[in-house]
Amino acid sequence: MDRLLDYFTNHPFLAGGLVLMALVVIAYEMRRQGQGTSAVAPNDAIRMMNEGAVLVDLRPPNQFKDGHVAGARNVPGDQIADGAKALEKLGGKTLIMCCDNGSAAGAAVRTLARAGFKNVFSLRGGLAAWRNDNLPIVKG
Repeated sequence: MDRLLDYFTNHPFLAGGLVLMALVVIAYEMRRQGQGTSAVAPNDAIRMMNEGAVLVDLRPPNQFKDGHVAGARNVPGDQIADGAKALEKLGGKTLIMCCDNGSAAGAAVRTLARAGFKNVFSLRGGLAAWRNDNLPIVKG
């Protein structure tokens, strides 16, 4: 123990770097753990949709028309950021947010959670993960 204290006193920058890196790792793990509970895999999303969940596609309308999940509702992400008024009528249902790669969906989940929505999830990996799993996409 004395050697450890000697090390910290003789090498304050290395010791400070160690403490900083430990804090960064702890913060990253806590954030990842918090996001993990609100993200669902494509197969889980299908199961949830069969049980009544609504998939909300956050992409712009032109991208939505180029290909989307069957039964998805298009609500562009900027409407979610403006207060989630477009989703008020779906407040009691389970919502699954979807975007291209999952990053915008995660932000939408956090926004909706702050607005009081209870059962809101993001599609892990977004539409890219949906396509990678060879799941059907409809156009129009």
